[in-house]
Amino acid sequence: MNERRQMATPSERQLLDYINQVSLAVYDTLLFLDTHPYDQNAMTFFEENNKLRKAAVSEYERLFGLLTIDNITTASSDVWEWTMQPWPWERGNC
Repeated sequence: MNERRQMATPSERQLLDYINQVSLAVYDTLLFLDTHPYDQNAMTFFEENNKLRKAAVSEYERLFGLLTIDNITTASSDVWEWTMQPWPWERGNC
């Protein structure tokens, strides 16, 4: 039998929590790399977590609207429509 399992869509709060966690790992590793620029393990850790962060932010924005300036160029309008969306704390989910 071929059953397709659907992955549960994370809640907005769960996704924001995950983005915060992986962002901390990315930024903390950047600070470490400032003083240890040749640490290959740290660089690998940074690259892996940065990829996870970008994917999580993209998923959040797909589901709930723009979160960061990172993807502002993907807006398909001449207006700053991202400023018209409710902020996460205005949606009551935080």
